[in-house]
Amino acid sequence: MTTTRTRQNRQARGPGFACTECGWTSAKWVGRCGECQEWGTVHEGAAPAAGPRTTATTPTRSPARPIAQIDVEQARARPTGVDELDRVLGGGLVPGAVVLLAGEPGVGKSTLLLDVAAKVARTTGQRVLYVSGEESAGQVRLRAERIDALADGLLLASETDLGTVLGHIEATDPTMLVVDSVQTVASAEVEGAPGGVAQVREVAAALIAEAKRRQVPAVLVGHVTKDGNVAGPRTLEHLVDVVCQFEGDRHSRLRLVRATKNRYGPTDEVGCFDLTEAGIIGLADPSGLFLSPTVRDVPGTCVTVTLEGRRPLATEIQALVAPSMLSNPRRTTSGIDSSRLAMILAVLQRRAGLPVADRDVYVSTVGGARVVEPAADLAVALAVVSAAQDAPPAPGLVALGEVGLAGELRPVVGAGRRLNEAQRLGFTRAVVPTGSIEPGTAPAGLEVVEARDLAEAAHLTRMAHVPARPEP
Repeated sequence: MTTTRTRQNRQARGPGFACTECGWTSAKWVGRCGECQEWGTVHEGAAPAAGPRTTATTPTRSPARPIAQIDVEQARARPTGVDELDRVLGGGLVPGAVVLLAGEPGVGKSTLLLDVAAKVARTTGQRVLYVSGEESAGQVRLRAERIDALADGLLLASETDLGTVLGHIEATDPTMLVVDSVQTVASAEVEGAPGGVAQVREVAAALIAEAKRRQVPAVLVGHVTKDGNVAGPRTLEHLVDVVCQFEGDRHSRLRLVRATKNRYGPTDEVGCFDLTEAGIIGLADPSGLFLSPTVRDVPGTCVTVTLEGRRPLATEIQALVAPSMLSNPRRTTSGIDSSRLAMILAVLQRRAGLPVADRDVYVSTVGGARVVEPAADLAVALAVVSAAQDAPPAPGLVALGEVGLAGELRPVVGAGRRLNEAQRLGFTRAVVPTGSIEPGTAPAGLEVVEARDLAEAAHLTRMAHVPARPEP
């Protein structure tokens, strides 16, 4: 009898263990989470399970109406004044929308949102509330002065208590809300440290409910884990309307904002920013950051065009091949996947007869760009061939294509957009896989040469002689 009552009491209390990373619950302790597969994150102390709701507890605020009578003007996006961010959001911020902006520490999230808040306050003439839970008001004020974000309508509060934050929203009635960050705000009614699963879920739910009730756009800053994912429970990403990732190398000026979830616009757009001492500046044409116009006719260089979302970016790849004094030659990369380079070198050795097995190979991108798509395989291979033979490639050349293990070249997605970008930048010759474009559709002034395999592409590159690319 005692055992039966104990089991019934445990079932009434609900699961007693929960994962601090994703919120997964279990009736007993386990060493590994069954949802996110993390070790050592399941701890005791889950909230009691609530019973099913069978009756309406609150009256409806507005009756259900035919869909044709719904006012769509309230769902129109309002521009923020930052064109690159508006591109990612789908035109701007929608009233009542909640945006989660996540990124690594020091990438520039606070600087970008402070600039956005100031521009919204200036353009609308209304109040914008910026809540900082990580920095003091004086520190935020110094940054605002440095990036020229001192707007009269920009209200600043440094708070970490959820009740106090909601009180500021009630007192100021802002037209836009920024919370930096959601992991630093805690509720006194929920147990656990700030940033825990229960705290993040409660804080996010309260802020989202307030934004929906007031029809005020809210931007929440989120931390990321060591794997680059948004910290906190997975339900946080489901609760918000837009999830944006703020990416960038600490040693590079380029910053990218891409939407991984967007209920009001596309998810294949990318915003490009230049991080300077004066703040973050949107880049409508960032291709020049990844090219070195001062280097001409140097062996080991080749240009490709990558796609960031739907935006083509011209990127220069440099390679250096040198004799090795080691039994295991070095393979060093910067901005290129090392495993992808190893595969390309094996194909060059076996299919094209290029002796690189006993040589050190260094491959890097210009400007700190990161190239991860297979469309840059041909450019990497041609740069290595040029460096190994100490022969510069043809001037004005751009290369597109994926390299297979058999040495064949495979067409890439968006070849037309890539070639149009190459022609706009002044390139005069392009080497692409066979069948990449339809006959007669090549951009005017750009000679497109098709190659079936890697050996043929290397031969066409060495034999081509065209005028050099004009100076920018």
